[in-house]
Amino acid sequence: MKYRAIYAATAAAALGLGLTACGGSSGGSSAKDAVCKLPDKGPSVKIGIKYDQPGLGLKDGDKYTGFDVDIARCVAAEMGYSKVTFVESPSPQREKMLAAGTVKMIVATYSITPERLKEVGFAGPYFVAGQSLLVGKDSKINSVKALSGKKVCSVTGSTSVDNLKKEQPKLVPQKYDTYSACAEALASGSIDAMTTDDAILAGYANQPQYKDKVKLAGGTFSEENYGIGLKKGSADCNKVAAAIKKTLDNGNWKKALENNLGADYKYNKDLNPPKSPSCKA
Repeated sequence: MKYRAIYAATAAAALGLGLTACGGSSGGSSAKDAVCKLPDKGPSVKIGIKYDQPGLGLKDGDKYTGFDVDIARCVAAEMGYSKVTFVESPSPQREKMLAAGTVKMIVATYSITPERLKEVGFAGPYFVAGQSLLVGKDSKINSVKALSGKKVCSVTGSTSVDNLKKEQPKLVPQKYDTYSACAEALASGSIDAMTTDDAILAGYANQPQYKDKVKLAGGTFSEENYGIGLKKGSADCNKVAAAIKKTLDNGNWKKALENNLGADYKYNKDLNPPKSPSCKA
């Protein structure tokens, strides 16, 4: 989806594309729990990720965790890179970062869309997400139709609540600056549901502070093909697609998903794991 939480400070820094200084090596504590081990020798690579999405891309001190982070490491390992430097890639700046060469690739819940393909290349998909709902553990909400009169949260600038209003015009939109704020409001009972991609919601549901307070509900009602973004015309596009395929086939994809989003996460098994990741340069 085209929306994501936008942080003013990071966006301002990104405008100058001066994000390299914010990057971090994949070594240290983040590498200890990694699904894939990087080779001892080889070149280094800069990869853009999210720093603020639990279960997908999260920076905590010098530690980088999440499904996207593990996929990035696995792809880098398959391509022979011995060191990964992670760089924050706010959603509004991803295309500019790739065009400028600030990063080699971006693995950050980056949906493949016709509009984006005009500016960047993609390898993938490596995961197919879909818009869904996160509700309280004891909630009886089990569909979009059940949201009549209910307070439903997403981030400011998001179109996700508007998408739901087409199906249930009587829901009550609630806009917060970040998904974290939505999750806190949901856990405290201030709102009835939050909505965005199911993978992002699963990341929050799998966090210790929310595990016994929230649950996913209602299934998915869109298709979001997450791909690895590359500079338009990149000669490495086919290599990245081949690395994704190996990661899907050798069990590391499933391990990364369960480690970060929980073994109970009910992703769409008709679409996942993706059958044929390809290059769309």
